[in-house]
Amino acid sequence: ANITARPITVTAVTDTKVYNGTLSSSATPTITSGSLATDDSATWTQAFSDKNAGTNKTLIPTGTVSDGNSGNNYNITFVNDTTGVINQKTLVVTATGIDKVYDGTITAAVTLSSDKLSDDTVDLAYTGASFIDKNAGDGKAVSVTGISISGTDAGNYNLTNTTAAATADISPKTLTVTAAGINREYDGTTLATVS
Repeated sequence: ANITARPITVTAVTDTKVYNGTLSSSATPTITSGSLATDDSATWTQAFSDKNAGTNKTLIPTGTVSDGNSGNNYNITFVNDTTGVINQKTLVVTATGIDKVYDGTITAAVTLSSDKLSDDTVDLAYTGASFIDKNAGDGKAVSVTGISISGTDAGNYNLTNTTAAATADISPKTLTVTAAGINREYDGTTLATVS
């Protein structure tokens, strides 16, 4: 006589997570049709079809049955779920001020950094940076405005700040004074006048 494979259907379940750059899902698929025979066991997992933030994401189930026959006692049908959600990861941008020599303006420059995932491509930009005043000094406050993000993975992040604060030094400008002698008529002294 024949023993036919036992049919079961394994369906992914919805899952919501914050973007982490991976396909991982912490939820476990379920058997939605059929059942395992007594003493058999199974391991089911699922993964998102892509890593990017969004709604209506596809979750793909996989897994194996331990039945003493390499799983061949079962005819498994896997069914995807299309209600997954990957929320954007919050992104904080910080600024580091760049020291300059006094130039009579409050114009400043900074470098930007963020807490993005190390392998992601997220470009950082700003529209303006300025010192609190134009005068020379150490550790002067710098304000940064117009912070924005772009790049391949920017859509996976929620930028939490468009402004930032930093500090930088304005060092005194080197000043060289020169003198030009003014001609005079002999008067018996060494006194001179210059400009």
